[in-house]
Amino acid sequence: MTQFNVPTRDQVVPANQAIFDALKGKLGFVPNLYATFGLSSTALSTYLALQNAKSSISGKAREVVNLVVSQVNDCAYCLAAHTAIGKMVGFDDAQIIEIRRGHASFDAKLDALAQLARSITVNRGRPDAVLVDAFFAAGWTQENLVDVIMTVGDKIISNYLHSTTEIPVDFPAAPALAV
Repeated sequence: MTQFNVPTRDQVVPANQAIFDALKGKLGFVPNLYATFGLSSTALSTYLALQNAKSSISGKAREVVNLVVSQVNDCAYCLAAHTAIGKMVGFDDAQIIEIRRGHASFDAKLDALAQLARSITVNRGRPDAVLVDAFFAAGWTQENLVDVIMTVGDKIISNYLHSTTEIPVDFPAAPALAV
């Protein structure tokens, strides 16, 4: 497979250089996955717009979806990044492991979300109808369902980019799941 090199600021178009500068200012560095999006003159800004778009689901709920989808897709990069972010939004290590397995027994509403996100991803957009009903019974809305699917799509994009390019992970590795 072709070796993908993570581009530096000087190797991307000027519009992406400005985004690299903003990311460095906000995060202290430009994550390798974002830098790889920067190989395209349009993908980085488009992806960041998707990630930062308003949503009817909270940041914590989005992290549930991000962790579940990244686990299903076995994306080492996104699992590492979202394990770190999951801790920042208040999940502990045991909760993150449980979420990655597609459950959240510590919160009934997040549990319904985790199970549905896993089913959507595993079944390529054709979730188990029982899990859709359980999602609504847990208090989620139709608007939330649409935003969950948007979040699944967002995460699939980054999972696929990493799986295809195999760029180095620049976050602490997520722990392996015990079988």
